[in-house]
Amino acid sequence: MRAGIHALLAVAAAAAPAAATPYESFLDVDDQADLEDLLAAGDITQDTYDELLDLLDTGVDLSTADRAQLYALPNLTYDDVDRIIAFRDKQDGVIRDPAALVAAGVLSSEKLLAISAFLVRSEDAGGRGVRGWIRGEARFEVRDQLLPPLALRGRLAAPHHVQAGFAGLFTRLEIGAPVYEPNRGALLADRRGYRASLPKAFVKYEDRDAAAIAGTFRAGFGQRLVFDNSRHYTPNGLYLDDELFYAQELERECRESDGELKISPCAGAEGGRYVTPDFRYRDGLLGVGAGWKRLALGAGWLQAYAWASSVRRSIYQYELVDRGKCPDPHDDADPACAAPTVFVRPDGSILTPTSRFSFETLPRVFDERLAGANVTYFADRRNAVGLTAYGAALASLVDGLDLDTQEWSHLPTGRRYGAIGANFSLGSGWLDVFGEAALSVDRLPDSEGPQEGGGGPAVLLRATATRKRRELEASFRYYGIDFANPYARPISQADEFDGQRARDEVGARLRYADLDKALTVHALLDVWYPLSSFDDSFVLGRPQPKLDSYLRLDARTTRQLRLGLWLRYQDKDLRASGHAQCFEVPTEEDENGEPIPCGGRQLTSVARARFDADRALSLTAMLEHQLLDDGLVATSPFRDTFRQDLSGWLIALWRPDPKVRLRGRVRYLNEAINDGADDYLERSLAALVDASLGIRARDVLRVRADVKLWLDQRASTLARSPNPELQLWLSYEARL
Repeated sequence: MRAGIHALLAVAAAAAPAAATPYESFLDVDDQADLEDLLAAGDITQDTYDELLDLLDTGVDLSTADRAQLYALPNLTYDDVDRIIAFRDKQDGVIRDPAALVAAGVLSSEKLLAISAFLVRSEDAGGRGVRGWIRGEARFEVRDQLLPPLALRGRLAAPHHVQAGFAGLFTRLEIGAPVYEPNRGALLADRRGYRASLPKAFVKYEDRDAAAIAGTFRAGFGQRLVFDNSRHYTPNGLYLDDELFYAQELERECRESDGELKISPCAGAEGGRYVTPDFRYRDGLLGVGAGWKRLALGAGWLQAYAWASSVRRSIYQYELVDRGKCPDPHDDADPACAAPTVFVRPDGSILTPTSRFSFETLPRVFDERLAGANVTYFADRRNAVGLTAYGAALASLVDGLDLDTQEWSHLPTGRRYGAIGANFSLGSGWLDVFGEAALSVDRLPDSEGPQEGGGGPAVLLRATATRKRRELEASFRYYGIDFANPYARPISQADEFDGQRARDEVGARLRYADLDKALTVHALLDVWYPLSSFDDSFVLGRPQPKLDSYLRLDARTTRQLRLGLWLRYQDKDLRASGHAQCFEVPTEEDENGEPIPCGGRQLTSVARARFDADRALSLTAMLEHQLLDDGLVATSPFRDTFRQDLSGWLIALWRPDPKVRLRGRVRYLNEAINDGADDYLERSLAALVDASLGIRARDVLRVRADVKLWLDQRASTLARSPNPELQLWLSYEARL
């Protein structure tokens, strides 16, 4: 679609006062690789990356999307969304040509180009026979001793609003599903091996009035407080799920400890060998869902959805506990409450001494059975009230012991959980107000602290004021200590309490955006504290306030040059001072899976320049400097000062033809540039070259090479193999 929109808007773009929207430099994306550039350069956060990646995979249909779905598109304000809907209503509910939005003055050509990669058109699923695409991908490090991982995805659209899709994998690093081995009183699993699987497949029907899906899917409603696994900022409905993604960094090949052996199989050179990771996917829902999107009722309409799922869940091995041996999951001192050992299935006799797995994800441990429903009444598209509820139960797939989850697992202890809540939206003129209140239910046992099992409350209020190119959002959130809902994904910070982000948090956030063509401004101020930071009386304790804030300025100085400055300040404990604390650690969990707390500060400064030499060539340079606390341990060289990190990027994008795209990126990273801190952390140089070539009428061939050279002299780096790394990628997409 993007090439067609470029052609349709060529004349308009030539006449425009600026060659592209200020957002184009960091939201002009076609695929995951483009998003990686933005994430690596600090243009977007990890949450934004995840949301945009999901949005690229699912797409938005301008003819059927509601207000919430349209608002998920980048760069659009509610004012833009309302004008799109008003224009669509005048076109009998169908936008056949997105470029018509520019001709009618609904959107600027710059904004349409910036969102074009996220758009799908109803014509693609219309009455012209079966349309769609099939994509095959492979990647490998040139010194891998394994066959390369493979991924095959396809999505087809048939007449009468029917879609179908699938995602298949060939993997080499996944271990076998665990079984109970009574002779050892522990779990047993096969070593990593070659496996083929079809983790994603769906069939979906959706028009303006109704939707139904069978297979893998996602769902989300309201302010994401009761149920959402869609990764959208404002979800409302059922979404297809055929997502696959990849991790750029190589993965350690051996993950075994000595166990019953005298020496670990990963000792020596084996422990330093890295290989290409498999393609991956996120667990979603597997079952059926259906709903009426628009059932006339009085002056408005009713929306009603129901869904049911039964899916086998994988879980990190240290999140497990044998409930038959450990009745109280909060008793960390009881050795019986440690995660069950997972031994490697030995060759030959089952009693042969063997090693054990470490830091592995165990496949197919639980069967999650879930059902949910949403009912919402819309007085109009901006004023609504709704109810959402769901319940879920985990059934262990491992016989012989009573498997449950640790208290800090993302799946609540007790294996039964759910939530119910009500949401509303009110809108008139320039103001929209949203809210949701929810109550979770679970079987968590009481603890000695303020935690009580059974569930808890949560509340979120959000107000958005929009005037043309400016938007101000204010939100307040309260997530109780006992609100343990694994399907809650509301506005929250990344810190967790017992495996949940939306838990044990009270906070307020202001977010501002000014989308002027000459100067764009993005600002955020978020202050929150965990309820658990009070003492046992829950009255006299001192709260632990935390802060996240940023200010980003992007200025167009000439038609060809754009300059940007981004400042971000984060503080994980405003009460603390001095440098004898940490902001980050090499891993966010210890060897038992427990989170490692940090209370330090970080100041990030990013300077950015983009030069558009012409319509085909653009160059972007980035320089990032960080000051952060890293003096928690007594041996740290930063007990009395900030650690300083430095990184720089140079990104080039060349599009000499609509069917040809070449991208290159070079990044230098030096963590801890302070005097006397040589080889304390990573120092590396990485580069990639990516070529995309149109084949036949609509097919695309893509070749990519990634190289990374580790420059520091740490013991882990000296033992690392390969160094330098060279990954090769191959992708072919055939469009029907």
